[in-house]
Amino acid sequence: MPAIPIAERFCHELLQQAQSIKVAFLDVDGVLTDGGLYIGADGEGFKRFHTLDGHGLKLLRQAGIEPVVITGRDSAALRHRLAALGIRHAVYGTEQKLPAAVQMLQVLGLDWEQAAGMGDDWPDLPVLQRCRLAVAPPLAHAEVHHVAHYVTRAGGGQGAVREFCDLLLMATGHYGAFLQQAQFSS
Repeated sequence: MPAIPIAERFCHELLQQAQSIKVAFLDVDGVLTDGGLYIGADGEGFKRFHTLDGHGLKLLRQAGIEPVVITGRDSAALRHRLAALGIRHAVYGTEQKLPAAVQMLQVLGLDWEQAAGMGDDWPDLPVLQRCRLAVAPPLAHAEVHHVAHYVTRAGGGQGAVREFCDLLLMATGHYGAFLQQAQFSS
C-alpha cells in the first residue's frame, strides 16, 4: 500500500485545532514503546524505542513545542533514551498523571489550550481530556480512543509519536521548512 503524503494525512480542522500547541505530553509504554515489557533473567527491564519518534521529538523542540514525558514506570533505559533526545521535562513512576501535567504547565507558563497529549490507557485519560488536542495510538484502550481527536496509523513504538509530531509541526507551520532544510543540508 503506498504511503499517504503527509499533507493529506491530517484534515484542515485537526490542523487548526493544533495551531496553538506549545507543550506535548507523552506516555511511554504503548506510546513511545510497543507496550511490551521485556524483562531479563535478573529482573532488568529493556525498552525498544523507534528512531523516527526520537527525531520527531527533537524537531518539536526546535519548533518551540516542549515534549514532556509523564510515565507510570521508571527505568535506566528510559532515562538514558530521554537524555539522549534532550528531553528536559519528565516525571517518572507516577500513576497520577494529572497533578504532574498541571505542575509542568505551571513551570512552563502555559495552559491547557496550548497542550496536546498522547496516551494509550486509563491513567492518561485525565490529561488527555483536558488537552486541546488528544492523540492515541491504534492499540490504545477504547476509552482513550473515545476522547482522542486523532488516532495514529502507526502503532506505539513504531512511529506513532513521529506521526503526532508531524501533525503538530504541520499545524504550527514548521514542517515544510524543516523538510526543506533536511533536503538541502547535505
